[in-house]
Amino acid sequence: MRWTIKPKPDSDKVKALMTSLQVDETVATLLLQRGIETYNAAKTFFRPSFDDLHDPFLMKDMDKAVERIEKAIANAENILVYGDYDVDGTTSVALMFSYLKTKTEHVATYIPDRYDEGYGVSYKGIDFAEDNDFSLIIALDCGIKAIDKVAYAKEKGIDFIICDHHRPSNTIPDAVAVLDPKRSDCNYPFKELCGCGVGFKLICALAEKDDQTPEDLVQYLDLVATAIGADIVPIIGENRALAYFGLQVINSNTRPGMKAIIAEVKKDELTITDVVFIIAPRINAAGRMKHGNHAVTLLTETDFNLAAEYAVDIDQYNTDRRETDKRITEEALIQIEDNNEKDRFTTVVYDENWHKGVIGIVASRLTETYYRPTLVFTKSGDKLAASARSVKGFDVYNALEACSEHIEQFGGHKYAAGLTLLPENYEAFKAKFEAVVKESIDPKLLTPELKIDSEINLNEIDNKLYRILSQFAPFGPGNMTPVFMTQGIRDTGWGKCVGEDDKHLRFTATQNANEKIVCIGFGLGDKLDLIKDRKTFNAAYTIDENHWNGNVSLQLKLKDIKV
Repeated sequence: MRWTIKPKPDSDKVKALMTSLQVDETVATLLLQRGIETYNAAKTFFRPSFDDLHDPFLMKDMDKAVERIEKAIANAENILVYGDYDVDGTTSVALMFSYLKTKTEHVATYIPDRYDEGYGVSYKGIDFAEDNDFSLIIALDCGIKAIDKVAYAKEKGIDFIICDHHRPSNTIPDAVAVLDPKRSDCNYPFKELCGCGVGFKLICALAEKDDQTPEDLVQYLDLVATAIGADIVPIIGENRALAYFGLQVINSNTRPGMKAIIAEVKKDELTITDVVFIIAPRINAAGRMKHGNHAVTLLTETDFNLAAEYAVDIDQYNTDRRETDKRITEEALIQIEDNNEKDRFTTVVYDENWHKGVIGIVASRLTETYYRPTLVFTKSGDKLAASARSVKGFDVYNALEACSEHIEQFGGHKYAAGLTLLPENYEAFKAKFEAVVKESIDPKLLTPELKIDSEINLNEIDNKLYRILSQFAPFGPGNMTPVFMTQGIRDTGWGKCVGEDDKHLRFTATQNANEKIVCIGFGLGDKLDLIKDRKTFNAAYTIDENHWNGNVSLQLKLKDIKV
């Protein structure tokens, strides 16, 4: 791991912020690194408000979308709420369906089958709409590239409203309305909404007719916060406010489906990290292992007892998913070894028997192991389907675009994408992808980077600092948990490996023989020799609380240690 210490902000700005906020140098530095330079900016950061949200009608086509939905409601048309099978898609569908259900009985949901239909808008879904007399489809978290499918629906007299957040191609589908802040002709001020966030802006626009504000729609924000965490969008700007209030809903008055998922969690208050690692995988597991409909059913259920029954099934899907992705990851690692591909610039693996529902997770696991742009392929009908994951700083979407002559279809983001290709094109694609990445990637990006916010001494760590740092939450891309570095640390002499197979490292650190603080390094058991015999070393870490037997104390969660 290469350590990179963020540049120190201008000293005059640090002093000015210290004075205006009455904070110490460390806190002022952290705020300036996040672009917060004034008292008012800090107030917005620490106290998110519904006033931070932009007018939904600033989004291109929002007026057209509202007009078409109002017409459908007035004429008792059948509306089909269509979304992808992942967390962002299923939460989006649950949000839109729950809201429209308060306006009309003529609304239903549709989640495509991952294996039969694949990602995004499908011809089968449009045929379902035609067969069941749906005249309007609202597509969420998908559709921005569904040019042919929207045209197909139009021939059948079915209108489309698209709510997406993925990058458009040069041509926009000929839908009634296309809501996507990443459209080049859209002047919406915030570009990083997730699909569920775009859906929330649409219901905000619809609710204005009833003189409702976003604050009146707060009950939907548990879904939005979950999608924000799961889709790894930057938690800045509007996303910070939406996640902040969404977490409040999750922790106080969330929907029965969410309550059922978190019923067994022994925590007083869930963070965005808990949402990512507890709630999101279970919602995702439905679409991965069975069908995304199960997630929508759980998230829209109003009876807790029924929701609890659905949650049992969801939990089993998640258990199955964990076992499957572990097995496939092991098989993929063996394939890389057998093919002598450990030293390539990319990782591309394929097995026709791998479960399509977990190849994205496997791609992430392989990226953690070899840290390079990664694609995991499996057979999907008469084609090959893949999930792509990238390393920090490298745009895998652009790399795939450069290989488009070998690809049937692709879409996604800078760091995650999906694609399909014909089996006969696999080897040519694999070679081209390796060549494109080799030519375009900065070699240093192939070594994981640990960004350190600030260097501090152990005697600066106290409960007051931790309380202030806690107010920086919710954490995520654009506002990561602050990472500190301290030099000249020693173990007090009782450091040891702990956990299964001694994977983790635990010791008590001191710097000047006075301070003592417990450190835990998950996955750092192999670094025990670096701290033995009271050798001095440097540590990078986040500050955390340890809860044990009713006692609460500060601890350092180690990211890495170096001599």
